[in-house]
Amino acid sequence: MAVSLSLEGRTALVTGSGRNLGRGIALGFARAGANVVLNGRSDMDALRSVAEEAEALGVQAMCVQADVTQPDQVQAMVDEALQRFGSVDIAVSNVGLRPRQAFLDISVEDWRRVIETSLSSAFYLARAVLPSMRDRRWGRIIHMSGRDGFFTYANRAHNVTAKAGLHALAKAIAVEFGEYNITANTIAPGKMDTIRDETHYPNYRELWAEAVKTMPLRRLGTAEDAADCCLFLAAGTSYVTGQLIHLNGGESLY
Repeated sequence: MAVSLSLEGRTALVTGSGRNLGRGIALGFARAGANVVLNGRSDMDALRSVAEEAEALGVQAMCVQADVTQPDQVQAMVDEALQRFGSVDIAVSNVGLRPRQAFLDISVEDWRRVIETSLSSAFYLARAVLPSMRDRRWGRIIHMSGRDGFFTYANRAHNVTAKAGLHALAKAIAVEFGEYNITANTIAPGKMDTIRDETHYPNYRELWAEAVKTMPLRRLGTAEDAADCCLFLAAGTSYVTGQLIHLNGGESLY
């Protein structure tokens, strides 16, 4: 898909793009010809490494260190991207926290921290990019959510709420900005082959190896799968909006 769909002349901003799915999505856009704006909160070395890979594909890349839970930093990042590239045509919100806490152990601060990181950050990004998308009458908003918001787990009330809220936010944007040729969609990845913190996911590879045996496609998802899904929504269609795509190899069918 990355070979056949073109994003030449477009600019894509991907938050959390220093590793894992964000890195794969940014490089997928770069392979399709889009300039990329890479974002992370702290690891600039990781962003620079992704930028080098993107530039080797013949596009321009810009690294911006910004905390996406801070609206002023998000706005400054978008303004910097607009100044350099003239547009931000595609915005992918790809950050989140997934702590495990029993409901009554979740403090107000815990709740706010997860909601700010996983949900409010997407609002801040959309609010920053939508005015210029509206003026240009073209834009693509993509929220990377998670299966947690739709196949609910215990001990993750804050994360479940944030992930489900991302899709509600995308639908609201889709309805309000559709007349400007702006689409907004949500991707809910399932079990993906990424680097995870084993303190929060002990023995996850062994557990997932067993789960894979029951999945129709018999494999974990990859960053390339996420990139292809984003590329489809950005360049492969202009008639899909307000939708939720479960990127899970058929693990959950309904």
